Amino acid sequence: MADVRFQQVSKTYPPRRDGEAVTVLRDLDLHVHDGEFLVLVGPSGCGKSTLLRLLAGLDHPTAGQIMVGGRTVTRLRPGQRDVAMVFQSYALYPHLTVAGNLGFGLRRSHPRSFLQHLQDRMHLASRNLPPALRVPSHREDRIAARIHEVASTLELESLLERLPKELSGGQKQRVALGRAIARQPAVFLMDEPLSNLDAKLRTGTRRQIVDLQQRLGTTTLYVTHDQVEAMTMGHRIAVLNGGCLQQLGTPMELYQWPANLFVAQFIGSPAMNLLPVEVLGGNQLQLSGRRLPVEGPLADGLASRVGQHLTGGLRPEHLRPAPATNRNLRATVGSCEALGNEQMLTCRLDDGGHLVQVRVGPEQRLPPGSTLHLDVDACGWRLFEDSGEAISMPRTNVQEVVLPQFDAGAQRR
Repeated sequence: MADVRFQQVSKTYPPRRDGEAVTVLRDLDLHVHDGEFLVLVGPSGCGKSTLLRLLAGLDHPTAGQIMVGGRTVTRLRPGQRDVAMVFQSYALYPHLTVAGNLGFGLRRSHPRSFLQHLQDRMHLASRNLPPALRVPSHREDRIAARIHEVASTLELESLLERLPKELSGGQKQRVALGRAIARQPAVFLMDEPLSNLDAKLRTGTRRQIVDLQQRLGTTTLYVTHDQVEAMTMGHRIAVLNGGCLQQLGTPMELYQWPANLFVAQFIGSPAMNLLPVEVLGGNQLQLSGRRLPVEGPLADGLASRVGQHLTGGLRPEHLRPAPATNRNLRATVGSCEALGNEQMLTCRLDDGGHLVQVRVGPEQRLPPGSTLHLDVDACGWRLFEDSGEAISMPRTNVQEVVLPQFDAGAQRR
């Protein structure tokens, strides 16, 4: 088992230059299942990278416990934790070849005596000599076999003798991944590993990382700012803000049923439209004098909230252009972003002057300044209290996390 647990973990940095102490994580509880790909998202400074550093042993928590596979690792040295980290800057050794970088962790994974160290050095120095003059080393033979196995997996065979300065950004990223994979750790940690790549290369590498994780079955924690990466890569997403866990769930659960206004605005591109509404009788909401119906899981809970003022949330796809009726919302197009397969309209509602964003098909012709009417999907409403917390989140809609089944023997071969 290689599940990961953070139990009441806090991290506070001491004050500097008569300033105040900075609390980055606050009593965080988080369980990552064995073999799971968990994506950590949140604004800058929310504690995502700090969480990885605490798990890797590069920092120590102020309070709380960290466990890997049921073993407490809170105070262990980094080399004793059986985790491997891929950094945003790749952190390759510039004086080592690709093969040297791939094998670096392997050569330091077990202590060696002076004589073993000398034998390994002599073996490396005599590799190009005739067979009769080569110094044997079973350890170096195993490392070489592992290096070629990883290089084959990541298509690096032709690059093994190159230095990092001779590699492209995508090749460097694959070497950084390979160095982590070579050690066969219990947990992979990835801190925005694709942020330095261009859009096309990022897409291909993203797919490669997902395929690799599914094949290896290694528990993975992945930090990103990219919405597409978060929604497409992880089994679950953990949203952090201000050092606190805001919501943990599957990508579609967070998109469809955000736990609070922060998640509603942070998950999804563009963010959820937020509108001030009043609850009326008969499963209806009032928006700037317009009565709008509510259907679906939230409708049953509105009877006890008649007269309350709430924040109503609608995703851009829940507002659709429609013929003019008394129930539809009249709006003026402010701007249009053509995205190829769709267009994103920014519109201002005539009633109340609220700005909303609307997804429409590429065939629509709605230039800035034109008028349209919007039909609201009655099942698309999400409602939030004044405190920002979502109301009546239906537990029946929560998706269970289904992890791939792995061959434990093949995973460690």
